[in-house]
Amino acid sequence: MNVRRRLISAAAVTATTVLGIATLTACGGDTAAAGNTDEFDVVASFYPMAFLAERIGGDHAHVTSLTQPGQEPHDLEISAKQTARLQESDAVLYLKNLQPSVDDAVAQSGVRTKIDAASLTSLEKHGNEVGGHAAEHDDHEDGELSGLDPHIWLDPVRYAQVAEGVGAAFAKADPGHAADYRKNTADLVRQLDALNTEFKTGLAATRTKVFLTTHAAFGYLAERYGLTEEAINGLDPESEPSAARVKELEKMAKADGVTTVFYETLVSDKTAKTVAKDAGLRTDVLDPIEGITKKSRGEDYLQVMRANLTALKTALGAK
Repeated sequence: MNVRRRLISAAAVTATTVLGIATLTACGGDTAAAGNTDEFDVVASFYPMAFLAERIGGDHAHVTSLTQPGQEPHDLEISAKQTARLQESDAVLYLKNLQPSVDDAVAQSGVRTKIDAASLTSLEKHGNEVGGHAAEHDDHEDGELSGLDPHIWLDPVRYAQVAEGVGAAFAKADPGHAADYRKNTADLVRQLDALNTEFKTGLAATRTKVFLTTHAAFGYLAERYGLTEEAINGLDPESEPSAARVKELEKMAKADGVTTVFYETLVSDKTAKTVAKDAGLRTDVLDPIEGITKKSRGEDYLQVMRANLTALKTALGAK
């Protein structure tokens, strides 16, 4: 996968684990934050996983996230305290191959319930262009494509499939509260189904089907709703596009009636503004919802997804 990653060795994880447990023992007041509470302790790798865990776990789950609000999840390196938190948890919910340091720590942990969201739905390979072909003149090749696209949570249908799998895993791991987990899962799936309907209806009739982003995070969304995503940078949100790529995008934007260059909240808007200025386009936010901050257009996943829908309808000229 073409994303920024800094791998840590198995030895480093092991050392960090020992240090983390020692740190936890020394700081008795931090036990609740690190797990081992009276509740079902769940460690989530980053926000989309934490959202599921909180909604499905409800009053019975104590959920902590390894990725802090505003932190780019691809850059996460596990700290000693986080390793200790993971070791003391009842379950871990993560998305394999998105955060290598998390993958390493989970693999070496003794956590009984390890839930890999990537195993609960289907993943696909996506390049810079997803969801169909834009203008015929756009002849670039997907040379940057590498691995599977992890952004499954931006497709409400796939996200609902993951939710169902998480609910089943929680019920198995904590059978005393299984009925509540199943109810919470059903409620969340209904909300995601409603969100899917809103997107399907809102994007059914638009002046153009092509949208331009700095980060190729919206491939699943584009495929789900019959759109074409053209990404400046591919799966790496901070890589710099070549001059040839920028010129190609300007030509495509003019031919396909693209009005907006979308950027995300956790990464600089410099590239988006540069391309927009050269092509005479405007800029706006299309949030991949990798974390919720004060800059987010909403307080949770559902609210921010609806803000994304509004932005897409405006940019695509929804009728």
